[in-house]
Amino acid sequence: MKGEVMGDNVLVLHVLGARPNFVKAAPVVRALGELGVRQGIIHTGQHYDALMSDVFFADLGLPDPVANLGVGSGSHARQTAALLVGLEDTFQEHDPDLVVVYGDVNSTLAAILVCAKLGIKTAHVEAGLRSFDRSMPEEVNRVVTDSLSDLLFATSPDALSHLAAEGVPASKVHLVGNPMIDSLFSALPSLDPAPVVERLGLPERYAVATLHRPANVDTREAARELVSAVLDVARQIPLVVPIHPRGRTRLAEAGLVDGPSVRVVDPLGYVDFLSLVRGAALVVTDSGGVQEETTMLGVPCLTVRPNTERPVTITHGTNRLVTPALLPAAAEKALADGAVTPSGELPPLWDGAAGPRIARVISAWLKGDNLSPAAQGARSE
Repeated sequence: MKGEVMGDNVLVLHVLGARPNFVKAAPVVRALGELGVRQGIIHTGQHYDALMSDVFFADLGLPDPVANLGVGSGSHARQTAALLVGLEDTFQEHDPDLVVVYGDVNSTLAAILVCAKLGIKTAHVEAGLRSFDRSMPEEVNRVVTDSLSDLLFATSPDALSHLAAEGVPASKVHLVGNPMIDSLFSALPSLDPAPVVERLGLPERYAVATLHRPANVDTREAARELVSAVLDVARQIPLVVPIHPRGRTRLAEAGLVDGPSVRVVDPLGYVDFLSLVRGAALVVTDSGGVQEETTMLGVPCLTVRPNTERPVTITHGTNRLVTPALLPAAAEKALADGAVTPSGELPPLWDGAAGPRIARVISAWLKGDNLSPAAQGARSE
């Protein structure tokens, strides 16, 4: 049975499809490598152009993938179908002992489903996050992924509660912290806003917006409401918007690119984007990862969503949920208040050592050690 004995031929595969996956995986891949675990990356190509993937491999020091499926974009059904076929062939070719998936994208869902059918053991990094909004495709992906995973790595205590409420055995779950924060800590010395600001022609004081969630951009009505609010923010402060391919057409049709004081740019690399965020007076987003990164950088963040699967960024961070209608007033207040300090202590174990914690659990599991969450916590010190 796979996972019982760790030998020279034991193989761990990481399935990565979108920008946030790369950021979360890099510390885990690095830490497993230091433990001598043989591993490889499957790049599904869900984010498929150089600005959405290749530059992230370079910025994060990830090794070249052993396979690139190149599935590209499409509806959820078409993209997931292509992923199912491509991943099944890839897993059968490489015969992994463990497949590690990250976050909540379609690549994650497809990998979990294929592994369940093929009898391949799986681990989910960023398990247990819940928005409790099943209209979000990501929420469906999270719930299904966690229900089928053999090892679940949680980034925050609330995730433990959600998994327990869903009946996930505690023996499968490990609170390890947030590997995305590991990557942020590693990148901090390189995060200099000045070169990026100069290259993009931005003033000294600016705000950043990232917008791509289906609820915000997939209908004309929602996109128009959002763009109207964003343009109101741009009247208060110059705004730079790296546009995700999924929302580019709809946001352009709604008038975003024609707005005064709005600088629309292509997606940025990891270091360039975080440098831009670090120097911003305000961030407007609907992204999960950006909520976490602004929490650690102390940058005011307004999340244009009715809910978040990352409430710790509100209770311990700089994040606030807003509707499009309330966004301009919330931005005005945030800009007047200036830089903020996260509320109280930072989230538990967001200390830059999540990758090694995850790697130790995986290594122990591969050796046949049933490492309990309590024991894992003791070893993570």
